[in-house]
Amino acid sequence: MSTPSPTPSAMTPSQTVGPFFGYALPYEEGPQVVPPWRPDAIQVRGRVLDGAGQPVPDALLETWQADGNGEIPRCPGGIVRAGHGFSGFGRCGTDAEGGFWFSTVKPGAVGESAPYIAVLVFARGLLKPVFTRMYFPEDAAAHAADPLLGAVPRERRATLVAEREGEREYRFDVRLQGDGETVFLAF
Repeated sequence: MSTPSPTPSAMTPSQTVGPFFGYALPYEEGPQVVPPWRPDAIQVRGRVLDGAGQPVPDALLETWQADGNGEIPRCPGGIVRAGHGFSGFGRCGTDAEGGFWFSTVKPGAVGESAPYIAVLVFARGLLKPVFTRMYFPEDAAAHAADPLLGAVPRERRATLVAEREGEREYRFDVRLQGDGETVFLAF
């Protein structure tokens, strides 16, 4: 006896991404886009928060960026960076308080854009990762000419700009929904 083939009405439901287990996805060197001891290294720290302002302890963030000169890296070495220099890629799972961190360099401007770091957030409850950008507060003049920021309502732009916390330290919190929700991008 043969089994009938599935019909379009028998499709399986979508699944959310996460939770993420500590095998292979987060890896020890993931948050170190560059070693923290480098003279040009910056630290980016933040938290992923849900709609109620509670931490999301099992999210995963990926970052992609240009180097300090605005060059997009085109070499291998995203996971094992030794011998490959700057890859422009970082990955960090959140801790129990929703916290994440990256050691990287401040990117240079690419094209007409102000310097930014592209951020992907994977979390439970999301069917697909959400995309956003992190801009730097000292680049306010460049923000005025940035095509993407120009398309975002003025009152929401602050959700895309990190806060400076020290000479080479920035804070960038990601709110998944609710008051102060981070602007997410559609592609």
